[in-house]
Amino acid sequence: MLRQRIITAAWLAPLTLIGLFGLQGGAFALFTALMVLLGAWEWTNLAGVSRQRTRLQLVAVMALLMVGMWFTGAAFAVWPLWLAALGWLLNLYWVVHYPDHRQQWQSTPRRLLMGLWVLLPCWVGFNILRDSGAIWLLFVLLLVWTADIGAYFAGRRWGQRKLAPRVSPGKSWEGVMGGLTATLLLALVFSLWQPVGVAGGAALIVITALVTLISVLGDLLESMLKRYRDIKDSSQLLPGHGGVLDRIDSLTAAIPLFALLYILVLVKVLSL
Repeated sequence: MLRQRIITAAWLAPLTLIGLFGLQGGAFALFTALMVLLGAWEWTNLAGVSRQRTRLQLVAVMALLMVGMWFTGAAFAVWPLWLAALGWLLNLYWVVHYPDHRQQWQSTPRRLLMGLWVLLPCWVGFNILRDSGAIWLLFVLLLVWTADIGAYFAGRRWGQRKLAPRVSPGKSWEGVMGGLTATLLLALVFSLWQPVGVAGGAALIVITALVTLISVLGDLLESMLKRYRDIKDSSQLLPGHGGVLDRIDSLTAAIPLFALLYILVLVKVLSL
């Protein structure tokens, strides 16, 4: 298993970095769309769709929505980010109350609808952040990776209080605090590195705290759906690593929220 993980990471990491930071415009949108569509394929399984043909048709519908959003300009609009913000409030409610209120989302059509507000705004957020300059896309990616690393080590060392035992028994509040501490240090270093000023640095630290917490929710939501479906991985598309959603679950929450706060707060603060 370890050997397979290393082999997959050896080609996946450089391919991802080239796609995210070597491409721009339509090529970048296409690359991230393919990534999100692979996630959509896995989401159809999480939603309870078993027929391969039906799953392909649903992914094709998602692709058509992306094409329409690209040509109408919605791929760079703010409203999908607001949709994500409202959707993730619902997701938070369901994760916190799992399994008590699962009847509110457990039907296949509702889980498919959930996938729309999780995946489409993530793609929009990718486009907005890349269009604003690769530096902010780099920051949010580093934020999520740093949060994961900080939570892993803090959880292993001090983890006692379970975060969501009915959803993901391995996660602890101590792990969350470790991840939050690590990302706040990242934001501080980033503020000193980039010419964002005192106000920009303060805004970035607050935004970082919020996005770190929402990234944890992205992980928990996928864990909830996998637990409900009684599956370990979203797929086996990435040998040794599970599925695409297993790798980007935190990003599906972090990317749209960071993009929204970037537009609403950071752009205005940095222009002062």
